Amino acid sequence: MKSNMREYWNALERLRNNKTIILPKGSLINKDTVALEAGRLRGSIKKSRESFSQLISAIEQATLDVPSHNLDLKIKITSEREQKNNYRELYHQALNRELMLLDRLANLEKQLKRYGNVTPIA
Repeated sequence: MKSNMREYWNALERLRNNKTIILPKGSLINKDTVALEAGRLRGSIKKSRESFSQLISAIEQATLDVPSHNLDLKIKITSEREQKNNYRELYHQALNRELMLLDRLANLEKQLKRYGNVTPIA
């Protein structure tokens, strides 16, 4: 087996064991992460190359063997997205309240001007 192919296999094994060197611990297992962990470019493992057929099969099997790990990551990512969207919604609600209060203040200042010589609140 060529040394560069051995690097891919070693990278797959490190990803399986969650003992990565290049990628963060807990990375998903797929062709791109195996390539990156092997020190190669994303997309360097191609189905069109016959030399990668066994490696691709092993990567697909490893993905099936570690579903709970992948599921935990997906749940965490979903939770983080929901939290981000919740904070975004709260932020927009606060901006809307601020704008409504500014509009209300401007209307009240106009009313005060109509009823007397009162200096507006700046």
